Amino acid sequence: MGRWRPPQARSTAIITADGHLRLKQELDHLWRTVRPEVVRALAAAAAEGDRSENAEYTYRKKQLGEIDRRVRYLSKRIPALRIAPPAPTDQTVVFFGATVELEDEAGKRLIYRVVGPDETHASKGWISVDSPMARAMLKKRVDDEFQAQLPGGEMSFVILAVRYEARESQLVDAGLMPDLLEIDLPDADDDLDDADSSDTDPGDTDDGGESGP
Repeated sequence: MGRWRPPQARSTAIITADGHLRLKQELDHLWRTVRPEVVRALAAAAAEGDRSENAEYTYRKKQLGEIDRRVRYLSKRIPALRIAPPAPTDQTVVFFGATVELEDEAGKRLIYRVVGPDETHASKGWISVDSPMARAMLKKRVDDEFQAQLPGGEMSFVILAVRYEARESQLVDAGLMPDLLEIDLPDADDDLDDADSSDTDPGDTDDGGESGP
């Protein structure tokens, strides 16, 4: 599991219906499937003996910490997010959720989708509504030219096409947004109870007395 960082604190708390569903599914998968598997692997690694030189134990403990941070974040972030309304009546104008085809100064065609900070995806061209490019194109329409201040300097673009995902409206209209899990995340030490018990010398007695030779 790679290192994950939440969006900046001032990011806009808005998300597409599809993105909201994906976050809920991620939380459910982490909590019900991934975390229990890692806890079992951690306990098994701890049972092998000296933890100070146990690479598997160190790895699993770090992995559990990353999972718990993500679970805590999602548990707080999801209820705070506002699901954007379905596609606007005028679908030639760029609003949140729009997929926009552009042409830059060199004649190169680019496609971006304006989404929430929690659902950006560079390889898909999904950019945050807080990004300079998204802010520059919002409320523009097909055939409009606009300028965006990018890391390489100011550039001009022309909007060739705008479209909205039909699935967004379908999810909202059909009520296919599952309820948020109620999660009571235990302390990390609680997950190691079984592992800790395995560190006890088998010769120890329940009353604390010394065992025989």
